[in-house]
Amino acid sequence: MGFPADVRIVEVGPRDGLQNEKIDIGTAHKIELIDRLSKTGLRSIEATAFVSPKWVPQMADAAEVLAGITRAPGISYPVLVPNEQGYERARAAGAAEVAVFTAASEAFNLKNTNATVAQSLDRFRPVLERAHADGVRVRGYVSTVLGCPYQGEVPLADVVRVARELHAMGCYEISLGDTIGIGTPVKARAMLQAVAAEVPMAALAIHFHDTYGQALANVLACLEEGVAVVDSAVSGAGGCPYAKGASGNVASEDVVYMLHGLGIRTGIDLPLLAETGRWLAALLGRDTGSKVGKALGA
Repeated sequence: MGFPADVRIVEVGPRDGLQNEKIDIGTAHKIELIDRLSKTGLRSIEATAFVSPKWVPQMADAAEVLAGITRAPGISYPVLVPNEQGYERARAAGAAEVAVFTAASEAFNLKNTNATVAQSLDRFRPVLERAHADGVRVRGYVSTVLGCPYQGEVPLADVVRVARELHAMGCYEISLGDTIGIGTPVKARAMLQAVAAEVPMAALAIHFHDTYGQALANVLACLEEGVAVVDSAVSGAGGCPYAKGASGNVASEDVVYMLHGLGIRTGIDLPLLAETGRWLAALLGRDTGSKVGKALGA
């Protein structure tokens, strides 16, 4: 299969990136980050997460962040919710799109959410029902699709089953995440093919971390299969608290540079995105995690 003509980047830096950074950049800077990203041509920016501040202190200001951003027309600002209570908080704060999350790995899910995969899916049913009634779109995340820090190999059948259930439940898009960044192109392609046999490719997204430097190669392998939605984080922000040594998400700037080089449209202003990544990295007290960001800033 050939490459898609157009790819939508789902920018997860403000949520998945920042929630796994040691430094909290503060509410005003989180709002500024999203407003800067809104000017780059991105169409989907994951803004924050309505999760327990006890477990994820970086997201304690979710309502303030969502209230403070300047929403641009044509851009969606999804927020993560773990359960019905999180959904209620998100809606009260004005969320028009939400995301739910579970894992393909039973061991990871228990460590991460204190629930089995089946229990986490049951938690989402009322969220999906209410969202459907409210006209709110729901995205679904499946993590550990290429391996787990606790159980090791994750059977493809488990990845397919969880993705299929989320889609059947009403999630318009399923993001397949290599949470600890151990995947390689052959495995990434095989995983995507297996899921796409049960869930339409148009409803799938990929989400790769770059722990072993394989994320861009994995994205390329999946693009060749026809996937047209890629999650990434500006400046390569983030990591995974449950996986030792796990580095951040693949950098949005690096993905966009590769996509443009392949002749794939994104609608994104790359120099502006790279500038935003360097600005964020300075706030975090380090160099940008994007090679493209470094090159353009040199």
